[in-house]
Amino acid sequence: QVQVVESGGGLVQPGGSLRLSCTASGLTFDNYDMGWFRQAPGKEREGVSFINWNNAITHYADFVKGRFLVSRDNAKNTVYLQMNSLEPEDTAMYYCAARNTYYSDSWSNENSFDYWGQGTQVTVSS
Repeated sequence: QVQVVESGGGLVQPGGSLRLSCTASGLTFDNYDMGWFRQAPGKEREGVSFINWNNAITHYADFVKGRFLVSRDNAKNTVYLQMNSLEPEDTAMYYCAARNTYYSDSWSNENSFDYWGQGTQVTVSS
């Protein structure tokens, strides 16, 4: 059974930081690229960041570039999203997803991701 589990969300003030974690099990972790997505109420789910299987390739949405950093530790089957300088507009449910590394689709194409976590809520408010 494949499981993808996010953690680390919570309430933070504008300008603050959070570190999200995502741990996958039931798959060969280094055969998978990992993506972070988010969805705010009333909005479509959007790609936030991406990291390929061996840290060689990363991508960021324009709205988080320079503020967020994605990394992974394959020995722990875990991917991280360090979020700095958080803004109220970052408030959303954040999802972690896995896709097989053979895909060459756009990094933010959620239809190419096979496994999804349940999400972790990030709320940025003063």
